[in-house]
Amino acid sequence: MARPNTDIDIADYIDHSLLDPLATTEQLAKYCNQADQYGFPTVCVYPTFVHQAVELVRNKRIQVCSVIGFPTGATTSAVKLYEAQEAVENGATELDVMINLGWLKEGKTEEIYQEIAQICEETGQTVKTILEMSLLTETEKQLAAEICLDAGASYLKTSTGWSGGATVEDVALLKKIAKGRVGIKASGGIRSLEQAIALIEAGATRIGTSRGVDLVRQQKEQES
Repeated sequence: MARPNTDIDIADYIDHSLLDPLATTEQLAKYCNQADQYGFPTVCVYPTFVHQAVELVRNKRIQVCSVIGFPTGATTSAVKLYEAQEAVENGATELDVMINLGWLKEGKTEEIYQEIAQICEETGQTVKTILEMSLLTETEKQLAAEICLDAGASYLKTSTGWSGGATVEDVALLKKIAKGRVGIKASGGIRSLEQAIALIEAGATRIGTSRGVDLVRQQKEQES
């Protein structure tokens, strides 16, 4: 078994994500309890769960994140903005916004910029833009990241988890592009502690996963 990196407390990085379309309010309560128990900074949920999640973590040091335009990014800008505003009104303080990949492929960079910039400006909250890097060329990855940085995003996020997942190479690329200006969220397919640690060492400042409890347990087992 690999030697653990004792400088990294994996719990500090976890966006505890409940993004299963079949998720229930019972599961939501379980995830919020786990976030409190294990010290995760954030729970990440669908917009329909935001209000309940906020109530469940009230008076706790846990932020509620909601996904916007998830997972395709193909809803209109007006719909994304409304969805983001409603999530914030319901108590979300972080928004994971899926960019419009079709626009990116067509070179509609101004439309992407305006969409993200408006959400950043009008919500005033932490916006993590999802790039879905497994579907992009190297040139498109660079372009998408730069557009989102210019638009005011607080984080660049690798993936939804629906079309491939985070890789060390993509996280390293985002770190190089970001130059420390914003956070980097790695998400999608993160199942092992070794994988999560490798992503953090490559530059990830958040780990989006539904397996946060497993990762913490794996770390405790390695340290024992």
